[in-house]
Amino acid sequence: MAVSNPEVAAEPAIVAKYDTGEAMCPYRLVLEHVTSRWGVLVLIELLERPYRFSELRRAIGRVSEKMLTQTLQTLERDGLVHRDAKPVIPPRVDYSLTDLGREAAQQVRALAVWTQERMDAVQQARDVYDTAKRHR
Repeated sequence: MAVSNPEVAAEPAIVAKYDTGEAMCPYRLVLEHVTSRWGVLVLIELLERPYRFSELRRAIGRVSEKMLTQTLQTLERDGLVHRDAKPVIPPRVDYSLTDLGREAAQQVRALAVWTQERMDAVQQARDVYDTAKRHR
């Protein structure tokens, strides 16, 4: 009797979901939102603490007000970011991660850390590739 490994058994089912055209779209969209240029930075920054919009914009840097607004709305719609509008004057809106958002942010941060740690290897690969391409 063969002993099955649940991690290995689950993997083909996940891959199968991504092999079909239309069924893949919802997963792809969430992945695009989480891994977008600004989505990654928002998620990682919000791991530290809740932020007001202007604070978050300064912390991220070089993001337009429009793009940050769109990114926050998209992540809020996906259930990753919580928007807390306080009824005060002037209006105060705080953004924080939901539990789902915290999970996603931890995964994205791990990838960002890996990228930072492996940048030398990536640069070496780029140099080898560029040199080979010039000599073709």
